[in-house]
Amino acid sequence: MSSCGCEATPAQTEAQRRTLLLALALNATMFVVGMIAGLIAQSSGLVADSLDMLADASAYAIALMAIGRGDMFKARAAGLSGGILLLLGLGVLADVARRGVFGSTPDSVIMMVVATVALIVNATVLRLLGRMRGEGVHLNATWIFTKVDVIANIAVILSGFVVWLSGYRLVDLVVGAAIGVYVIKEAAEILESAREARSRASGATVSRDGD
Repeated sequence: MSSCGCEATPAQTEAQRRTLLLALALNATMFVVGMIAGLIAQSSGLVADSLDMLADASAYAIALMAIGRGDMFKARAAGLSGGILLLLGLGVLADVARRGVFGSTPDSVIMMVVATVALIVNATVLRLLGRMRGEGVHLNATWIFTKVDVIANIAVILSGFVVWLSGYRLVDLVVGAAIGVYVIKEAAEILESAREARSRASGATVSRDGD
């Protein structure tokens, strides 16, 4: 549902589609780059960040399918996005635990370079999505996804700097765990917004049927 309570115009719909397609392409690319770099660099933070990019790409794809559809479909799309984000957060925590048990030697330079590129990408996408976040709960969910990414990028850059400066590898695990917890928190926020949107859509349907 848009902030004005009206349907999106054809121009708005086309603008949404173009923005989401661009965001999808950028995030899918950065997921591949970030995952490869994270595995090479043995960085939990970078792996978590790349998985977050994958979740974003999934959310953008879901939002694309929701364009032009009814409020209930959009609410369910947002709920699906929140569910994906929740699974991502749990997966990140599992990876951090695995690396904590078996050990890792993160490469600080790779961490900082890749996370900086990802930050530039996500900051650009966040600005574009910020113009549309009031046009539907599904679009607001994508904005939240991207906001999580920006924060995660900054955290990885800072942790890479600490590792480079001190050689203290555990900071990478701490950042990875923090990203996982934050992702779960944001997933809960999206799921709650989706639940409220479904409730409003159901109420509107009942009201129309009763007329």
